[in-house]
Amino acid sequence: MTIINSYYVAVLMCVITMLCWGSWANTQKLASKEWKFQLFYWDYGFGVLLWSLLLAFTFGSIGESGRSFLSDLGQFNAQGDVSSLFRTNVLWAFFGGVIFNLSNLLLVIAIDIAGMAVAFPIGVGLALVLGVISTYYFRPEGDPALMAAGVALVLVAIILNAVAYKKLQGGKKSGGSSAMGITISVIAGVLMGCGFFALVTKGMVNNFNQPEPGLMTPYTALVVFSFGLVLSNFIWNSIVMLKPIQGKPIPFKDYFTKGSFKLHAIGILGGIIWNIGMSFSLIASGQAGAALSYGLGQGATMVAAFWGVIIWREFKGAPKGTYSLLAAMFFFFIAGLGLLIYSKM
Repeated sequence: MTIINSYYVAVLMCVITMLCWGSWANTQKLASKEWKFQLFYWDYGFGVLLWSLLLAFTFGSIGESGRSFLSDLGQFNAQGDVSSLFRTNVLWAFFGGVIFNLSNLLLVIAIDIAGMAVAFPIGVGLALVLGVISTYYFRPEGDPALMAAGVALVLVAIILNAVAYKKLQGGKKSGGSSAMGITISVIAGVLMGCGFFALVTKGMVNNFNQPEPGLMTPYTALVVFSFGLVLSNFIWNSIVMLKPIQGKPIPFKDYFTKGSFKLHAIGILGGIIWNIGMSFSLIASGQAGAALSYGLGQGATMVAAFWGVIIWREFKGAPKGTYSLLAAMFFFFIAGLGLLIYSKM
């Protein structure tokens, strides 16, 4: 399999993860102009799975180091404790995909209600805080004091964003929408930060060059995670279609009758973009460490907020002082992420 042996290349990959995780929701914004987010989300899931399989049979299967994708799967038929341990780790990674999918679907709902500039800083920002803590618990790497300081600054940024959004909604006299958007973002963040990344990396090899028996390579873990996401979609997204938080139920036939090739392609592209970020994060964790890899990737909050504020103009017409709060939010996010990066150097 293909392995990254440079810390600085690994950090660069984490930065790309941040850009991907902060940008994929633009495809939702584009698709939502013509059809419901629930229909978009089916294609998003298929895009996630497609990228994981493509990566596994290419970069996950070439190279002289590590263990190839099919050889890794061969551990299902290994003898004794190796097979048992491998099956257990596969279940953890699959369950990580199930948990993430529920949290991400809630994030999509929050984006639909409140926009990217709110859902990401609150939801994904909270996930960053909880995710760094849970991932560090399983794999204690880096300076804990610097990590704690970075997490604290991110928390300040989350609070500032929530205050800015309430000012915006207050100016529009729509307090109910404000409360709902923030509440769903918080729930999504708690679920996302409850350890989905830790569950996936928990069963991954520690030495990518010489993989330990019973553990998964990052390429295998990504495929298992993606299957957990797609299969759970038939539960989570079906519920959201039949019992939407806002609006009328959406019939399943709409996916086939109302979706053009362009709309399906946009959704699949969104899933691929997100999973490029996930794959880079897992592969980079061998050098950067799982906690930093996840934490830096969740800098997507800053990227998504930029898209929402500058490109989609979600705070257009906001009351005086709102943009000062947003500027402070960006500052504290950048400072917090800087400390997270420095904590592993």
